[in-house]
Amino acid sequence: MAGDTVTEVFEAHRSVLTGVAYRMLGRFSDAEDVVQEAWLRWSAEDRGEVREPRGYLVRITTRLAIDRLRHVHSRREAYVGPWLPEPIATRSGHTVPDAAERSELMESVSLAVLVVLESLSPLERAVFVLREAFGFPYGEIATTLDRSEAAVRQLAGRARRHVDERRPRYDVDPAERRDLTERFLAAASGGDLDALLSLLAPDVRLVGDSGGKAKAPLRVMESADKVGRFLYAVAKNPIPGSEIRLLDINGAPGLLVLSGGKPDTVVQIEARNGRIQCVYIVRNPDKLTAVTA
Repeated sequence: MAGDTVTEVFEAHRSVLTGVAYRMLGRFSDAEDVVQEAWLRWSAEDRGEVREPRGYLVRITTRLAIDRLRHVHSRREAYVGPWLPEPIATRSGHTVPDAAERSELMESVSLAVLVVLESLSPLERAVFVLREAFGFPYGEIATTLDRSEAAVRQLAGRARRHVDERRPRYDVDPAERRDLTERFLAAASGGDLDALLSLLAPDVRLVGDSGGKAKAPLRVMESADKVGRFLYAVAKNPIPGSEIRLLDINGAPGLLVLSGGKPDTVVQIEARNGRIQCVYIVRNPDKLTAVTA
């Protein structure tokens, strides 16, 4: 296999490999590191026996992601404040032609789902990602994880039940979420507390991720009154020279706050029945690079 062909084959599958690694790890930077290591192994190994490069590369990437996931869990235990996945800019709909498959793929990268995946074991998470997000056959997943197909089916069932039990039930209609996001932004930036409170569900939650490197709540906030007044106070003191953009983040509308042209904050809402159920705020500067990529 010629050198340029080796590179071309890898690049043809890079987006899938990055997608698997990101869903496994919740950090785009970690995912890029795993994919780079997969490339080094791919380029150095004898590929004469490789019949299906995509499956082979996914196998390498998944195993590397599992190893890394076992290491990062200990780092997250010492994380300052709530932990959220690293937000990424997404554009839904260009690689998966079927609308239902596209919706499922986008949902699997949502912040809410990625938070739930954090509570799975590394093996359960790998099975869930490969099966539910990318539709890999059980037999192929079994080969990837060096497990029997029966064991993989058992892991898949356990992971699916776990996710179904813990995943919040939010509306996923993009148009409705975009409209609610725009109304949320208008109420907050306009200093209209009553309008802001009217958008919040009584039991709304606010989860802020700063990693101790920026100002954000160190505990999850609950109730419309507490969350609304907090957001109102923040909006009354905007960052000087800041700019707010509405863009697609993790498969859904979100807000990116720029300060001096650099990302400062990502805000995304989750909704049900026309009311905001959860507000995610990411301010850890280490997690704001991929959202502008």
